[in-house]
Amino acid sequence: MASVHNQDYSDPLIVMALPLESQGVFERAGIPVLYTGIGKVNATYSLTRRLSEYVRAGVPMPQVINFGTVGSRRHRTGTILECHAFVQRDMDVTGLGVPLGVTPFEEIPPRLEFPRLFPELPGGECGSGDSFVMSEIAMECDVMDMEAYALAKVCLLERVAFTSVKYVTDGADHASGQDWKTNLKLAADQFLVLYRRFFGD
Repeated sequence: MASVHNQDYSDPLIVMALPLESQGVFERAGIPVLYTGIGKVNATYSLTRRLSEYVRAGVPMPQVINFGTVGSRRHRTGTILECHAFVQRDMDVTGLGVPLGVTPFEEIPPRLEFPRLFPELPGGECGSGDSFVMSEIAMECDVMDMEAYALAKVCLLERVAFTSVKYVTDGADHASGQDWKTNLKLAADQFLVLYRRFFGD
């Protein structure tokens, strides 16, 4: 799990799952990235640990921006969108009569929502789970990933501004693995363009 180095506390905090998703474009531009590793547990741990550094430094919390790749059966490959709602697609306690996606015995709503930062992008709901989706899933959502819900929940609990911009690399089908690899560079280039448009070099 890589950590952010030389982070300017006044900058937004860019969070991605893997260096593969940035393809080195942020590093070459001198923009720090927090790489969390894959999955909800890694995402939760990495972001919580990083935000604790802001607390120890006595500085305001950052705007957290998650750039990442997703599969989708609703949006074409190559679509870039801002996710403003997040659900946990693999939280399944239906055996106790709890609806799919609902964590029982907690007051936090199962659908987390945040104000939009990039209104010119199409919006959507992201379903996160610890699986790489290659077929139909039980819960309907616009796009599927493996970390965004966890990042969103940390930000909600810590009262941190959060947004997630996702690039659709695949159709969440039998070809998803190869399509994801093929489209990583296109996704990374689009993320950097968007970052520079809003935050400069």
